[in-house]
Amino acid sequence: MLLLLLPRYPVLAAPPRQRRWLVFADRPFLAFTALYGAMGLQYPVVSLLLPIWISEHTEAPRWTVAALFAVNSLFCVLTQTRIGSRIETPHDGGLAFRTAGLLFLVSCPMMALAAYTPVWAAAGLVLAAIFVHSLGEVWESSAAFALGFGLAPDHAQGQYQGVFGLGFSAGQALAPAILTTVVLGLGTTGWLLLAVFFAALGAVGPALARWGTRTRPQAGVAAEVTG
Repeated sequence: MLLLLLPRYPVLAAPPRQRRWLVFADRPFLAFTALYGAMGLQYPVVSLLLPIWISEHTEAPRWTVAALFAVNSLFCVLTQTRIGSRIETPHDGGLAFRTAGLLFLVSCPMMALAAYTPVWAAAGLVLAAIFVHSLGEVWESSAAFALGFGLAPDHAQGQYQGVFGLGFSAGQALAPAILTTVVLGLGTTGWLLLAVFFAALGAVGPALARWGTRTRPQAGVAAEVTG
């Protein structure tokens, strides 16, 4: 009922002679959707992989699992708007995506090293790792906002966000099987491979942002088409 109090914004008309499902012909956006779906493996790292790793492979107290959830949640709540407000354009999003990959490159080995340290050192290392990982999460989600909305035409945000959401959900569906078999199966090597995987995905961000920006309709051209 509260939604009824919101203003009614007019629907933006699509330019003439434009295909209905524009998003499926937008290769830069589809590429970013796949890229973000793959980078989304970092979320179950916190909610699934790291708790199992702590309980099965480290000497850290079991309450460390609850502590890492608290640190992750609190950090994201306090910093998401502050960091995200500085990341507005697709160009900014590409750089933020690369920064996120580099932060995950640091956090994943830290999580792996917790298996080789004494009790309290392991707990401290895990909490330090989740701090770095949470910072990467904020940069990654900020990149998603900048690129996910910035590359989508104003009149087609619905279909673009629908496809973007499907890509992310597909990654989340596959993540538990991938993380528990590949990473846990390989142990420390698996963590290092995961770190390199995240960094490689992030490194593509700036080039993808340039590609997406280059293939957007120019302002003058868009005005001529709709005029």
